[in-house]
Amino acid sequence: MDTRYSYIAHRRVRGAARPVVIAIVAIVVALAAAAWFLIVRPYREQMQLDAGGVPTVPAAGNTQAATSAAPANLQALDVNQLLDEASKALKQQRYLAPAGNNAFEFYLRVLAKQPGNPVATSALRETFPYAASDAEQAVNSRSFDEAQREIDLLAKADPANFTLTILRSKLDAQRKLADQQQEQAQNQQKAAQLAAEKAAADKAEAAKQAEQQQAQQAQVAEQAKAKQQKVAEQPQSTQPQSTQAATPAAATGQTTGAVLVKRAQANYPTAALRANQSGWVLVGFTVTADGRTSDVHVVDAQPRHVFDRAATEAVSRYRFTPAMRDGNPVESTSQQRIEFSTGH
Repeated sequence: MDTRYSYIAHRRVRGAARPVVIAIVAIVVALAAAAWFLIVRPYREQMQLDAGGVPTVPAAGNTQAATSAAPANLQALDVNQLLDEASKALKQQRYLAPAGNNAFEFYLRVLAKQPGNPVATSALRETFPYAASDAEQAVNSRSFDEAQREIDLLAKADPANFTLTILRSKLDAQRKLADQQQEQAQNQQKAAQLAAEKAAADKAEAAKQAEQQQAQQAQVAEQAKAKQQKVAEQPQSTQPQSTQAATPAAATGQTTGAVLVKRAQANYPTAALRANQSGWVLVGFTVTADGRTSDVHVVDAQPRHVFDRAATEAVSRYRFTPAMRDGNPVESTSQQRIEFSTGH
């Protein structure tokens, strides 16, 4: 029994110690990782930069770093000086830009002076992805000339890299899209200009038609006024229409029509005179056997009910020589048109 209890006690002690061991191992691993990222890795990268190499990742926060001035005479720089300039450009993330003062151009000049230079070759290979990212940003921002220059620079460093195919495709697509948008904007501008010109032409045509219509209306009014004035100036007949149509009786004839012997002037209505209104009235009436008028009425008038009363009153005062039949006076009917004009 004592042996069994002792075994159980040992197992409990080992079970309690296991979490402590795991915690210690985790602390050691964390410290090792921190030492790698905080001490070892920065040290190696700094050594690589000093040797003319490139960092494993872009340095954060350097995208706005001040750009060093380009060397005055690049042709006079030797390999070591070009590597120094390239190292400065890498630190400032000047992979492809500005033109003439970037890491890729410096390394390519090194290879031109010393083909196969390991530092330049390694740097171009390791820096290529970051430089390609800069070129892609130039494409996306539609800086087409700059993007083309950077892609051509990448092609000098690694002409067989598949990334170049992707960048060229994106550049071509962006150029086509920009051309389409520019063409669409031009078409819209042209359509707006045509619409404005059409609206102006329609407005001018409408104004012209309105002017012509006003001129026609004025001409019609002038013609109507001239016609009314002409009618008013014509001398009125001193005989009713029936007597004008009648054949004059011979001296020895026994049948004649009624003959007007006394005419009465119609009074112009005051309201019509003030309104400068003209018109006429056709009056029908009966000439009695004693030469007076009766059954005086309006047959037609223009305008209606304006000059009716003045016309009928005037005809009521007419006097006739009555119509004769077989030598005896008889009644007869007749009509008289009376004109009213302000120019009369």
